[in-house]
Amino acid sequence: MKAKFIRGWGVAGAAGVWVALSVAMAPAMAARAAKTDSRPETKAGEKVESRTAAPKPLGADVVASVNDVGIPKASVDAMVKASGQPDSAQLRELFKGQLIANELLRQAALRQHYETRPEVQAALEAAKTVIVTRAYMTEHAKAAPVSDADVKAKYDAVVASLGENEYHASAIAVRDAATAQTVLDEIRKGGDFAALARQYSQGPNAAQGGQLNWVSFKTPITAGNTQNWPQPIAEALVKLPKGGVSAEPLKVGEQFWILRVDDRRATQIPKFEESAPLLRKQLEQVAMEKATAQMIGDLVKSARIQQ
Repeated sequence: MKAKFIRGWGVAGAAGVWVALSVAMAPAMAARAAKTDSRPETKAGEKVESRTAAPKPLGADVVASVNDVGIPKASVDAMVKASGQPDSAQLRELFKGQLIANELLRQAALRQHYETRPEVQAALEAAKTVIVTRAYMTEHAKAAPVSDADVKAKYDAVVASLGENEYHASAIAVRDAATAQTVLDEIRKGGDFAALARQYSQGPNAAQGGQLNWVSFKTPITAGNTQNWPQPIAEALVKLPKGGVSAEPLKVGEQFWILRVDDRRATQIPKFEESAPLLRKQLEQVAMEKATAQMIGDLVKSARIQQ
């Protein structure tokens, strides 16, 4: 519960995502690569090394070879580190399989000269621009350092914004009043809230049955002190009993919300030592955004821009 509470402060985790097809096919490709030393296709009449020739031994810094192209151990090490998962032989085999699959695909694409296609060239140029720009920003955007006092002040401010109780709610958000009333009628007849959220909701966490993170508000609710929740939702939430569902759809912007309180309890405040790393990261991100905005502002002053 405490981890969910901290994530509710807006600090998002980061993790790399690999293409599903590559992940699914990687183990089979890796196994096949281990059994045979495949060579690129050749034109008729060309002499090629025998497929049955003894494979060259791998170096200590190489975990696999695909058509004599080595897969560095450092690449697997980097993937394990970026995953945030405990290092294990099984995890390393998975990542090695992914790298083998990627290298097979890369070689197949190069054999058919995909790198010369205009759309590929355009994508490469765009990627180059992103990398160069990011490198420049990293070197020139001088973000203000975040001190221990800054982190403690942020922690104190968050704690001061919390109320006596915290709430775990689920929500269904739809675009029109008629659909909202239909959903509410189904709930009153005993319909499953989570199933209806997955079917109808266009709001947060619809795929998870509309479940939201734990949240706490100072009461009475006032504008600007709702933990970034819409004020009508916050006001309704603190009035509902545990298990209660909003009597009518709540209009929020262009949507109509149906709210249910799944649980409520006395606010559980995480210790400063537990929260500090996440809060520091959040403050550093804000500082970098400010420094980047300042840097861009300075560049605008010395540039000729026509619109």
